[in-house]
Amino acid sequence: MAAARKVIVTCAVTGAIHTPSMSPHLPVTPAEIAQAAIEAAQAGAAIVHLHARDPVTGKPDQSPEAFAPFLGVIKQASDCVVNITTGGAPNMTVEERLRPAARYKPEVASLNMGTMNFGLYPMLDRFKDLKHEWERPYLEGSRAGFFKNTFADIENILRTCADNGTRFEIECYDIGHLYTLAHFLDRKVVAPPLFVQSVFGILGGIGTHPEDVAHMKRTADRLFGDQYRWSVLGAGKNQMAIAAQAASMGGNVRVGLEDSLWIGPGQLAKSNAEQVRKVRGILEGLGLELATPAEARAMLALKGGDKVAF
Repeated sequence: MAAARKVIVTCAVTGAIHTPSMSPHLPVTPAEIAQAAIEAAQAGAAIVHLHARDPVTGKPDQSPEAFAPFLGVIKQASDCVVNITTGGAPNMTVEERLRPAARYKPEVASLNMGTMNFGLYPMLDRFKDLKHEWERPYLEGSRAGFFKNTFADIENILRTCADNGTRFEIECYDIGHLYTLAHFLDRKVVAPPLFVQSVFGILGGIGTHPEDVAHMKRTADRLFGDQYRWSVLGAGKNQMAIAAQAASMGGNVRVGLEDSLWIGPGQLAKSNAEQVRKVRGILEGLGLELATPAEARAMLALKGGDKVAF
């Protein structure tokens, strides 16, 4: 019998989309973020995608000092691949967003492939009782604001991190982002194997219809052929459905409380690990196996956990 295909599961444990008032289970403090990442890895995630937050207010914090308390703890407790965001939050400058990845030289850093509208304000219709002063203006600000990643910004991040041997979770929120990535590949600013994370369901990006998922895959196949590994994340209620569709099409998957607070209709996920276990059940039901951290490193040509600066 042929060996089962290996699927890389990424878990994004806290992010900068949801605010603490939306779920009591959203990790905020360094100890909570570390525990969430370690538990997700124990449940089967090969990669953990990390943001930091102010431990008192839960506001996104992209200072390198905010990452320091949990990076070493995760590394000591788990062999998982640590992925540090360069996305930060939409209201941050690119210089601010780049600092943690530049300092800590992770195996993987995330990178959004373009400037885009990034609408979080509809969540104000669902979550009325916000306990921190920053939450409402932060969400409302996305109505008139945008996430900035110009060609110059992207090239700056690519070159800075590549000099450290860091590779990328390349986040593509729309079809045009794939063509932007092809531009940088043609110029040899980024090298294969590419790890393309297709994002579905963010207001301002591509939608969540099955045809949207298929269209993203077809376009990436045409542009990159065998030079890339495809992964998907579905925002909110679409998380597991999109994971199942993409896995059946040969893709890898990302889950986590950054992308969705839910485990089922109207039911908050109690942990990141709970989402990892649920998607693991879906994958194994399709006859697939989860890639170990070592297998993920080989698939993505990563430098290894002993070559980071934390």
